[in-house]
Amino acid sequence: MTKFLMLASASILSLSVALPAVAQSTRDTDLTGISGLNDRIDDIEEDVADDMAAAADASRFGNPEFNPGFSGSASLGYSGQSGNTDSQDLTVAMRLRYAQGQLVQTLGAAIDFSELDGTKTTQDVFAIYDAAYYFNDTFYGFAMARIESDGLGDTLTAQDIADGVTLAGKVKTDAFLGFGPGYRVVNTPDMSWRVQAGIGVRYQEMGNNTSTTETGYIASSRFFYKLTETSFITNDTDVLKSDASLAANNDFGINFKITDSMSTRISYLTEYNDSRAIRTDNKLGVSVVFGF
Repeated sequence: MTKFLMLASASILSLSVALPAVAQSTRDTDLTGISGLNDRIDDIEEDVADDMAAAADASRFGNPEFNPGFSGSASLGYSGQSGNTDSQDLTVAMRLRYAQGQLVQTLGAAIDFSELDGTKTTQDVFAIYDAAYYFNDTFYGFAMARIESDGLGDTLTAQDIADGVTLAGKVKTDAFLGFGPGYRVVNTPDMSWRVQAGIGVRYQEMGNNTSTTETGYIASSRFFYKLTETSFITNDTDVLKSDASLAANNDFGINFKITDSMSTRISYLTEYNDSRAIRTDNKLGVSVVFGF
């Protein structure tokens, strides 16, 4: 229970499928390496954009407004190769939100499957459920559930053996369920601070079919302060106490909109876990977005 999984929401339903015409244009440039470089640039831009967007927590200010009823998104990707190597790759993802009055529920799932020369190399399934009930603009309740399943968690790959991994140390199923109240201490356009706490249960099944169930207590703080019309600071803190360990993360960030086409975020992340030999890790992050 040393990390929290956040599920972003989408406002429209979309389905993206790789079309033959697109695939053909991509193959035309593969030998030159252009498409691979373009893909890498896209990945970097998306990572930076995600980092910038993470600071804009939609739940910071009062009761978030969503269109009533269902909304969401879905995506599907598949590739198959034959010849010198036979391989298949399939990825499926979906997010659904249902809003009705003061209750907002979100469900997400992802499947990642890969096969190489008849041997399965990846068989992962993820699912998450998140619900929030807003009693008013100050007080709310939340519930969350998560499950991760590794279909190959009971087998050892050549890399696992090389790394000294055993079935007893390989996670096959990891599930978490938690719930609790939340409270907005400050809720103004220039400053907001909300805190929430709850209790949860984590279940883990290892590759050797042994399992553990433990109780955990979670507490979170989300702070926002607007410095100027073009800059603000955030400080997000999460603490998790389980039977086995105490873990805490603190993410401090400063965000600047320098011009209409340039934005910057500087962040400092501290991660603490008393079950590690070196208990504290620190990470400095700088994200810059340019437009021309």
